[in-house]
Amino acid sequence: MSADYFLDSNVFVYLFDETDNHKRMCAENLVRKALEDRNGCISYQVVQETLNVLTGKLNASPGRVRRLLEQVLLPLWQVNPSVSLYHRGLDLQSRYGYGFYDSLIIAAALESGCEILYTEDLRQDQKINDLTIRNPFAI
Repeated sequence: MSADYFLDSNVFVYLFDETDNHKRMCAENLVRKALEDRNGCISYQVVQETLNVLTGKLNASPGRVRRLLEQVLLPLWQVNPSVSLYHRGLDLQSRYGYGFYDSLIIAAALESGCEILYTEDLRQDQKINDLTIRNPFAI
């Protein structure tokens, strides 16, 4: 299991955002690239968080959400829960002070061998081992 970059759930949520064209276009480009190049990945947690926000807060249509799941999320999904992932998440939480779920995202990106984690939720340009955190919407 190896990928160049990891996409956090906010990237997929912005695909459905009709209020912020810039973020939606950035998300569309990044997801398209991930699918075409097969160099991007996600974890089970990203799938769950994305579906939760889309079906809850954003009240997206079931058909559109199902298409995203089948055509985008499932093809990018590489990291599943494991004991080692949880241990690594706890270690990262203790060392860097992020919340547990953010630490699990970082742990999943590290486990998949990614060099970049695309998210708007964490410290921009922070390096954790060989992983660099980047905000895909910052220009």
